[in-house]
Amino acid sequence: MSQALATVAEPAPPTGGGRRAVRYVAGKLGGGLVSLFLVAVLGFFLFRVMPGDPVRTMTHGAPVTEQQIAVLRERFGLDQPLWKQFLDFLGNLLRGDLGTSYTYSRPVGELILDRIGPTVLLVGTATLIAVLLGLWMGSRAAWQHGGAFDKTSTSIALTLWSVPTFWLGLIVLMAFGVGVGPIPGMFPVGGISSPDTPPELLPQVLDIAHHLVLPALTMVAVIYAEYLMVMRSSLLEEMGEDYLTTARAKGLREDLVRRRHAVPNALLPTVTLIFLRLGLVVGGAITVETVFSWPGLGLLTYEALRVPDLPLLQGIFIVLAGSVVVMNVLADVLYRVLDPRVRES
Repeated sequence: MSQALATVAEPAPPTGGGRRAVRYVAGKLGGGLVSLFLVAVLGFFLFRVMPGDPVRTMTHGAPVTEQQIAVLRERFGLDQPLWKQFLDFLGNLLRGDLGTSYTYSRPVGELILDRIGPTVLLVGTATLIAVLLGLWMGSRAAWQHGGAFDKTSTSIALTLWSVPTFWLGLIVLMAFGVGVGPIPGMFPVGGISSPDTPPELLPQVLDIAHHLVLPALTMVAVIYAEYLMVMRSSLLEEMGEDYLTTARAKGLREDLVRRRHAVPNALLPTVTLIFLRLGLVVGGAITVETVFSWPGLGLLTYEALRVPDLPLLQGIFIVLAGSVVVMNVLADVLYRVLDPRVRES
């Protein structure tokens, strides 16, 4: 009898779930590091094949001699062999040095830090509104599948999704910024703030919010459709499950069945999509920031392309592409945390 109790009291052998989780995260982190290295390689060579000579573009129209041009090329390191430029680039990158901008004569890292705040504000605001709008409309459309709301909301969303961002931005700018016919413009046509705004905190915040409306509206109109369609599809798959029938049999109202049972189970693909798309949305802000002269990374990219300012373009590309890689790794890890089926595999 005592031997039997001792056998029962012995702890169960470890299942290895912790080791599997560590291996899974380590594998994703390793893949992310490889992707970041490939981003650095692509970022260097991609802008080297662009047409145009940065030095001659910067000195266009200025009375400079060939000797002065040669001095500038030596100063920027453009007189070195391509392999030497690449090794110098990798060495500087490992030290956190993204180089010095040709145009601004400032470290690229400082320029990016100066401009990343407006981009995060724009992208963060637009993404939050798009996610909330997409989830709400997607759940309602699925719950009323085939109805008027479902057909109307999906048609409008898909139409806006297919419209070029710059074209939609120009339309929004003309309609609500400049004004159309008897309707006056209600919002600023560009920038992040007005120069005559009082220095107090509240007027400054309200002024930035006023300038934020049109660019954020443009981004929301383009990106919310993806969240709507994924949420709608996920919820349609859940609607035939037995646990919803059980919830209805307990006497719960349809609204409670949808909000408390169906929607939480349908959220997993959408939550993963939010992380996967967040990095891409940052890159997609280039067009919107250019149209609305929003002083973020997008507008800085457009200005760098005009030269071309190779160190600045490389730095922005690495930051934007790196954000996509990081968000993909976070999405993979989060998916394992949220979905027990992945943890058990």
